[in-house]
Amino acid sequence: MSTPQRRPVRTPPPAGAVAADAVAAASVEAYPRIVATLIRITGDWALAEDCAQESLTVALERWPADGVPANPGGWLMTVARNRAIDVLRRATVERRKLHDLALLTPDDASPEPEVGQDVVDDRLRLIFTCCHPALALEARVALTLRTVCGVATADIARLLLVSESTMTRRLTRARTRIAQAGIPYRVPSGPALTERLPGVLAVLYLLFTRGYVADGEPAFADEAVRLARLLDRLMPEQSEVAALLALCLFQHSRRDARRDVAGNLLTLERQDRDRWDRAAIAEGLAALDRVRHDGPYAWQARIAACHATAASADDTDWPTIARAYDALADLRPSPVIALNRAVAHGYAYGPGVGLDLLDAARVGGGLDGNPLAVAVEADLVARQGNRTRAARLFREAAAAVGSTAERRALLDRADELTR
Repeated sequence: MSTPQRRPVRTPPPAGAVAADAVAAASVEAYPRIVATLIRITGDWALAEDCAQESLTVALERWPADGVPANPGGWLMTVARNRAIDVLRRATVERRKLHDLALLTPDDASPEPEVGQDVVDDRLRLIFTCCHPALALEARVALTLRTVCGVATADIARLLLVSESTMTRRLTRARTRIAQAGIPYRVPSGPALTERLPGVLAVLYLLFTRGYVADGEPAFADEAVRLARLLDRLMPEQSEVAALLALCLFQHSRRDARRDVAGNLLTLERQDRDRWDRAAIAEGLAALDRVRHDGPYAWQARIAACHATAASADDTDWPTIARAYDALADLRPSPVIALNRAVAHGYAYGPGVGLDLLDAARVGGGLDGNPLAVAVEADLVARQGNRTRAARLFREAAAAVGSTAERRALLDRADELTR
């Protein structure tokens, strides 16, 4: 008779680990919501951030022993609100603010607030305030990451290549600038919204590209996608918001396929398309379907969609991409767009056409010292059959590029051509 086998006993994770995971999950949505609400009520950025952060610290201390509450976000809001009340009382702030704060979340048992108009307005106000044109672009990026996303100052400093102390000072100056300049905590309307929205989108796209570049930090691209989703949810009528979301999703869908098993960077045509995130591509296509205007992000999203939906590199619709770059060059001319236009026409109509457009793009010196322009020339020359010259150009580009991963990829291309 065989002895019945005992089923393995699964040991539940320790309470501290469960609590830490719950705090991390709740903080993604709760932290920016708390900060946005407290800024609206108190007008004090530092107080709002300190109270929101303290609520997370208290949760880490109490939840392992008391258990995770049924309503984590509401619990965190209550703790942050109570902390703000204590600080304001000690500072003898006027009774009106104390009264308003007391109405935020009555008790721990209250249901977590729905994403209604008040919450929408608070978070939208916060994004537009952080991205105000009175602030330098990198200050906008840093303030958005810290206040809207809750990213640690040390991580922001690493992204922007400065020390943590320098980033702390920059954030302080940005908040002071908002207060001293009297920057209103509101979403602009009418023509002002049309003027300000591109600046907000530029911050989100810069954040995405900083995380998506070869040596970038993927978490920042994740944050940009999350913010783009939030902005699209809050402003569903804005075509360029939907277009930016689609563009980021199409690009982000390829993240896991961009490197081989050895960690080497793979160009688009060499990637395993089975590893592309099809759910992200489908979400991007749905967002792109809502775009009704031909803005710069709309054209870029259409270009990215052509790549994302091609079954293989050979199936890529290069003529459509070339026409999109023609429209983008008319709408938003720049040396980089002209360079990409040369690539698109080179694949659509032959490398000679691409080289002619590359020569035109170099007029005026906008691409001087740009290693990407040299790499594009190398690729077009290789496709013409001049492997020796192409290899030399790839090595020239590799010597000038700043990214280690890109340098290795360019040198690999040169080696392939000389083997």
